[in-house]
Amino acid sequence: MPAAALKPKSVHSSPSPVAKRPLPPGRPREWYVTHNRRLKAMRLAIALLDSGVYVPNQARDETIRSTAERIGIHPPSATTCHMVRALMRYSR
Repeated sequence: MPAAALKPKSVHSSPSPVAKRPLPPGRPREWYVTHNRRLKAMRLAIALLDSGVYVPNQARDETIRSTAERIGIHPPSATTCHMVRALMRYSR
């Protein structure tokens, strides 16, 4: 049995955030745009799920954009809104 499995887990410890690493250099610009769009879509999908929007049909562009404003990020494009709905659809 691995030693890590023997360590007792603290109930009161909160998960530590993952350290940010720089993006890999040398990729085409479109790769960085797509990568950042995916991250934004994931943050928005999580915020929508936390606010009680569980079905992609409930997540209209206006709802997604108001959620973005509420959590303090720039309003997403129509492409990002579509990606948010796709993430919500495939998470079921």
